[in-house]
Amino acid sequence: MKANPLSDSAASETRPWRKLLAAYHTPSTSRSILEIVLSAAPLAVLWACAWVASAYGLWWLALALAVPAAGFLVRLFLIQHDCGHHSFFKSAAVNDWVGRMIGVLTLTPHDCWRRTHAIHHATSGNLDRRGIGEVETLTVAEYRALPWQRRLGYRLYRHPIVVFGIAPAFLFLLQHRLPAGLMREGWRPWVSALATNAVLGALIVAAIMLGGWKALLLVHLPTVMLAATIGVWLFYVQHQFEHTYWARQGDWEATEAALLGSSNYHLPAPLRWMTANIGVHHVHHASARIPFYRLPNVLRDFPELNGLSRLGFRESFRTVFLTLWDEAEQRLVPFSAAKRRPTAS
Repeated sequence: MKANPLSDSAASETRPWRKLLAAYHTPSTSRSILEIVLSAAPLAVLWACAWVASAYGLWWLALALAVPAAGFLVRLFLIQHDCGHHSFFKSAAVNDWVGRMIGVLTLTPHDCWRRTHAIHHATSGNLDRRGIGEVETLTVAEYRALPWQRRLGYRLYRHPIVVFGIAPAFLFLLQHRLPAGLMREGWRPWVSALATNAVLGALIVAAIMLGGWKALLLVHLPTVMLAATIGVWLFYVQHQFEHTYWARQGDWEATEAALLGSSNYHLPAPLRWMTANIGVHHVHHASARIPFYRLPNVLRDFPELNGLSRLGFRESFRTVFLTLWDEAEQRLVPFSAAKRRPTAS
């Protein structure tokens, strides 16, 4: 993927992007409700069919139905994501309560996630403010300065099996049960996490009483785990691509970090719909109050943004090997780059 500095595109002009994009903020209540129905109804039907299949001993069919069900669960999570930005409905309270209800299904305490995700938006691409709501990324110089034990630890952390296999299960099944990163921010994060756990626990008990624990393990758990893996993948490629953006505090600029540090993930049309246009992530980071169904309108009206930070579907699979930020070359590089030469810090 070639570098796309802002100076090389019309986006480099001192255009007031945040002001221009504010025109797309207003959500449509009817459209938002429709999007929830189009996501929740198929999920409910697929779950019901899977439970019936499991009741008749057709476990293979129940497991197969987990695949499309996971897609619709991801879509519901992305609606929760918009609710977290208060962009899906005009009312902040409606956004929060819809997000909280969806959060039970996605195993994600809404208020906790909303807070950590806001921190992610405020610090994305800032090398001096790394830590919350992101995939940990070291610079080449930082990696070279580590003792071998910590290098090994970072290599394990960034291994694809860990990132896309172990991490999704740990994040959604365990870490989200507590207000991780927010434990000292008062009682609200605890209420969010524990209330979500309580409702989730009640639903699990009801599901076991109705269909048995085997059905729960072979219908709901695979759906959730596959959805978690898809979600982690989407989050990963949104910022972990070769010519992304990282800068030190003194050089960091919010709009550049948004437009250059977030990918424009070009997915096939069916996947764009299923992932609620989250691939238009550079625009989302530039103006998070835009409902996902208005993001294509932005690309239509500002075609210069359509070619910015573009990441192809096939190309995206190569990003899993990009693990270190090279400050001299301003790009993500694989571990092998750390062996070739010292890099400026």
